[in-house]
Amino acid sequence: MRIEELVAIGRVRAGAPEAEGTVLYDRHGVLVVRVGDVVVKAHQADRDGGPLLARRMRVADGLPELLLTSMGPPRDVAGRVVTLWPYGEPVSPDGDLPWEDAGRLLALLHAVPVPEGTPSWGRPERVARLVGELGDGPAAEVIRRAYATLPGWIRGEDPQPATERTFLVHGDWHLGQMVRVQNTWRLIDVEDLGVGAPAWDLARPAALYSAGVLVPGDWDRFLGAYRAFRGPAVPAEGDPWEVLDVPARTLVIQIAATCVKSARTGDRPLDEGEQALVDTCSRISATGISATRTSATRTSTT
Repeated sequence: MRIEELVAIGRVRAGAPEAEGTVLYDRHGVLVVRVGDVVVKAHQADRDGGPLLARRMRVADGLPELLLTSMGPPRDVAGRVVTLWPYGEPVSPDGDLPWEDAGRLLALLHAVPVPEGTPSWGRPERVARLVGELGDGPAAEVIRRAYATLPGWIRGEDPQPATERTFLVHGDWHLGQMVRVQNTWRLIDVEDLGVGAPAWDLARPAALYSAGVLVPGDWDRFLGAYRAFRGPAVPAEGDPWEVLDVPARTLVIQIAATCVKSARTGDRPLDEGEQALVDTCSRISATGISATRTSATRTSTT
């Protein structure tokens, strides 16, 4: 899809026929353009963008205090699903990162009674695809060995285990999934919003923490706020890694695979943070648990 097509849609919705368009994101088959205070998003062509996405958006629209509400249902534009959203200020990597707000928003989202008709989140399918695309090389072999330690249901070899309780989860949470509107933070990108296990929404920061990429102070801020708002993903006190270990391992492997693929595409070596994730995969393959689980001092976070 061409940028000009999205800009034209944004101009109509914003009522600004001469407004300039700004590309906010253009990766992995997703194109996002801002026109004034309107954001137009062309979704991945291979994602389910029909009735299932519309159901997820309706759930999000019913929770305006937590999620950014849409500017109408999905539309088909030249065979691509396009959605419209109000503009929100993204998290600045140069400022004080809103870890407490992140923990609060996720805790409150997980506490919401699941709305009727909410789709299932499913299982973390992205890790299998990324590992399958790794190619050859020492780092790829390290990641594949770590991947083999994951439970069979994550690798698609066994049925997914049933859970006693159901929760509303974001499904693909990281700090890039937050924007500030009228000085309050909201969650965005609802393509994976659904019924699932809330620990998976904590998996990315847990993975980065276990790899030493996220500093302990920031992890404490995030997990402390989540617990302060009675988030159900982890016990209120004690060791959170009984619950977070498998999600953290999975995301370490997923992020490491993404980094290796990106470095190969860019014909460059892994940077320090990327290498730390690959090194964590090596520890996972050796022990079958994340590096954090082996350190009592790092699991005593409150």
